[in-house]
Amino acid sequence: MGQTVIRLTRREALGLLGLGAAAAVFPKGAIIRTVLKDCAPEELAGGATLFHEHMSLAADFMPRWMQFARETRAGNAVRSGQPAAPPPAAPPGYFMQDVGLMADEMSAAKTDGIACIVDGGHPDMGRDIDFLRQISRRSGLPIVAGAGFYAQPFYPKEISTWSEQEILDALLKQVDTEPAGAFGEIGSWDEITGDERKVFRAVGRAHVQTNLPIFTHTGIPGKSAMEQLDLLESVGVDPRHVAIGHLGNLVDPEVKVQKAICKRGAFVGFDRQGGPGDAQQVPMVMALLEAGYADNLMFSADLSNVAQTKHGGGPGYAKALTVFIPKLKAAGAGEQVLHGIMVDNPRRFLAFVPKKPRSA
Repeated sequence: MGQTVIRLTRREALGLLGLGAAAAVFPKGAIIRTVLKDCAPEELAGGATLFHEHMSLAADFMPRWMQFARETRAGNAVRSGQPAAPPPAAPPGYFMQDVGLMADEMSAAKTDGIACIVDGGHPDMGRDIDFLRQISRRSGLPIVAGAGFYAQPFYPKEISTWSEQEILDALLKQVDTEPAGAFGEIGSWDEITGDERKVFRAVGRAHVQTNLPIFTHTGIPGKSAMEQLDLLESVGVDPRHVAIGHLGNLVDPEVKVQKAICKRGAFVGFDRQGGPGDAQQVPMVMALLEAGYADNLMFSADLSNVAQTKHGGGPGYAKALTVFIPKLKAAGAGEQVLHGIMVDNPRRFLAFVPKKPRSA
């Protein structure tokens, strides 16, 4: 049986986002670093900020991702007995390398009520800073670029031989040469590996030296969330600057892990929104709201497929706002609370006081 899809109109979205625009308070000197310029957090109060999306990936990234995911599931006996299928071919004319298409998608997201969007890629995922600059200029939508290393299957070969200090040096070089506004997405693939622990500690140390916030990719599904936070805290990271991602995938009506992370002061990322998984995730979000953790939640869609874009006939990059938020409203979430989650929380997360001058 099909389900009724409720979406916010542009007027409804802008009405929601206009509530309490001056509510968030930021440290003196705090900025949100976008690929084109540093913004005062107050400049982005007129719309939602999506803390984890993708606008620039290598054409072979998603085929490789799907191959590794299949192999991991088979190894975990979820699909035991089935041989691993070869990865699908990289699509010709990959949409995340089409400047015109992606500029149009960013313009559409802006029209739908998005004020800022974070790209969760970095060099080992094939992210292209110049491409992000082009689509930001053409659309007028501010874009925050990530930095870091993704997860074990995608690491450069050198990672296994590098020391934690060498990884830290490589991270600081990224920040020194590119206008990164966050470390992310920083991942553990399945069960966290020794190399991934080394990277997490190095990212935590890089945060201490730069103040850049950190958002993560947890495994399949939502594994290692607590250990990720433990590793970051162990090197001096304040959890208020951390978002543990993909925790909508960790389906638990009691939201035990999510509550534990919120209690420690970190953000919980529900970042695959606006699709069929919403039915399981709305009750979890409502449980966290009822427990008093609205200030610790952030939503995004982690868009990766052309079928999800406006060009491909989908709801587009704003779907966390236009598709998921109406479902929470229908479940009883208040507009002021939803404004805080979509507008205030991601700006508080992304705002930092730089310790180094802006890179080129």
